[in-house]
Amino acid sequence: MTFRFTLHATDGAARSGLIETPRGTIRTPAFMPVGTAGTVKAMLPESVRETGADILLGNTYHLMLRPGAERVARLGGLHQFMNWDGPILTDSGGFQVMSLAALRHLSEEGVRFSSHIDGSKHLLTPESSMEIQRLLGSDIVMAFDECPALPAERGALEASMRLSMRWAARSRVAFGERAGNALFGIQQGGLERDLREESAQALREIGFDGYAVGGLAVGEGQAAMFGVLDYAPAMLPADKPRYLMGVGKPADIVGAVARGIDMMDCVLPTRSGRTGQAFTRRGPVNLRNARHRDDPRPLDEACACPACKGYSRAYLHHTIRSGEIIGAMLLTWHNLQYYQDLMAGLRAAIAEGRLAAFKAEFDTAQAQGDIEPL
Repeated sequence: MTFRFTLHATDGAARSGLIETPRGTIRTPAFMPVGTAGTVKAMLPESVRETGADILLGNTYHLMLRPGAERVARLGGLHQFMNWDGPILTDSGGFQVMSLAALRHLSEEGVRFSSHIDGSKHLLTPESSMEIQRLLGSDIVMAFDECPALPAERGALEASMRLSMRWAARSRVAFGERAGNALFGIQQGGLERDLREESAQALREIGFDGYAVGGLAVGEGQAAMFGVLDYAPAMLPADKPRYLMGVGKPADIVGAVARGIDMMDCVLPTRSGRTGQAFTRRGPVNLRNARHRDDPRPLDEACACPACKGYSRAYLHHTIRSGEIIGAMLLTWHNLQYYQDLMAGLRAAIAEGRLAAFKAEFDTAQAQGDIEPL
């Protein structure tokens, strides 16, 4: 089977469809749980699958440093290594290298950087990023790019975007032709519409299997992000998947889908689960708060996850405040379940032509906030 994207329904700018890969089908719009180092933290792979996730995201930067892409390849590839038989998307490493700032040196060749783990020196280029992702066995590979933080000077954004487009062309050549695997290009340009259009044009000329909207969720705020998403997705080919990188909160996801995004990822549901925050139909809930310590009710009575079906708010409060591992496990499972339920709701709403009503109900419920304890 080859990589194929099929649109099944639209509602305004929003789209629902299927991405078919040799390792399985991805229902879109899709949220990808993040498995940074070959693990979705506090979750078993089969538990992640039970939430409804079709695809995971792996991190090129972290996996190349530890345990090493060559070692993963010798052990059968990332799917076998982490016991996940569905599709995996790997990012290129560009975003993580950006965050090193003082530990990196950027050039036309690529990025030289020092490992945050042991200080060892490395060079990451479009060619080496493609090779690392090949060794990992990624189903969807991301082109190597440079992602500047916002706000940034226009001149810096322009230079960075054009460098990323030259790297995108090199990534395309280095990726070659891999039956069943896909390569996504990444649009850059910050908050500048003309730079976004220039980037999109360059990517279209190179030709990719999918396209990401990059350089957002890096400090600009939701209003500015939505401002870009009002036009950026439409600059990309309509017959290819559109992926918004590193987003985000539930309201970010609903807004992005309404603006034509098909795929998203974020560490937020898992990171929040480990710190005592749960996402619910009525907004976020902090289980560390004392108001939950005598509350016998479930976290969310409409949720089918183990945390909601088998445990009270009082118990979750106790385990989080006591630092018990099961608290992080249960809240992480709940958050991933909530995100996948949200995506299923969005897909159904688009298919039935009622996305506006779905979004209005979502906004109202979130604004009402969590119900008061007994």
